[in-house]
Amino acid sequence: MPKDKTHINIVVIGHVDSGKSTTTGHLIYKCGGIDKRTIEKFEKEAQEMGKGSFKYAWVLDKLKAERERGITIDITLWKFETAKYYVTVIDAPGHRDFIKNMITGTSQADCAVLIVAAGTGEFEAGISKNGQTREHALLAYTLGVKQMIVGVNKMDTTEPPFSESRFEEIKKEVSTYIKKIGYNPATVPFVPISGWNGDNMLEASTNMPWYKGWAIEKKGSKSDGKTLLQALDAMDPPSRPLDKPLRLPLQDVYKIGGIGTVPVGRVETGIIKPG
Repeated sequence: MPKDKTHINIVVIGHVDSGKSTTTGHLIYKCGGIDKRTIEKFEKEAQEMGKGSFKYAWVLDKLKAERERGITIDITLWKFETAKYYVTVIDAPGHRDFIKNMITGTSQADCAVLIVAAGTGEFEAGISKNGQTREHALLAYTLGVKQMIVGVNKMDTTEPPFSESRFEEIKKEVSTYIKKIGYNPATVPFVPISGWNGDNMLEASTNMPWYKGWAIEKKGSKSDGKTLLQALDAMDPPSRPLDKPLRLPLQDVYKIGGIGTVPVGRVETGIIKPG
């Protein structure tokens, strides 16, 4: 890996079952630090447990379980690479402790990827007053995550499948809502995807010929693209002031056998190096 790519941190947010884990798992699976052997092992286990359709999410759940049991904390598993960045996924959270995790995790993110499900009734449940779509988006903004990408997921389950009108309807409603919170929709790429089938994730989908791509404008510079991966590259890199004193907010402390106590956090300012 060349050393010259900037690191960015993303948090993946959205209503329960909108496909956060599958989408994230797919990115890590296709562009990330998990070797094929591990993936095949996970696939086989998922199949045996009758959870074949969850293979990407399974990757993530297995990693989470390992992390929780404290076996190995191999952070490379949570990384993937785009043309421009090394991306670290800060906890693509499941059901448990979610808001708490989100508050500790989100505050470290440079960009939020909001996943909304396009299926009939699913989007409505997420964006409703009790849905988590609103809550998560609001939390992200409040905690200082000022860049957002919206993945309109499960496009293969719309009526009819890959429906342009459904995508436009969702885009309009989510734009209106995030604008109320404080985001500028003109800076937010909306990408119609299938986290499971891979449509518009890494490569432009052939199932949505109507989709001409996303286009955004920030601080006078324009960018456009078709995929979720390209949208990540359109995000601004974080500015981490190296000339300031070292500040490293702690996120967690792990006890690792044979090594000892390992504090985990992100260097906000200054420089830290071994020795």
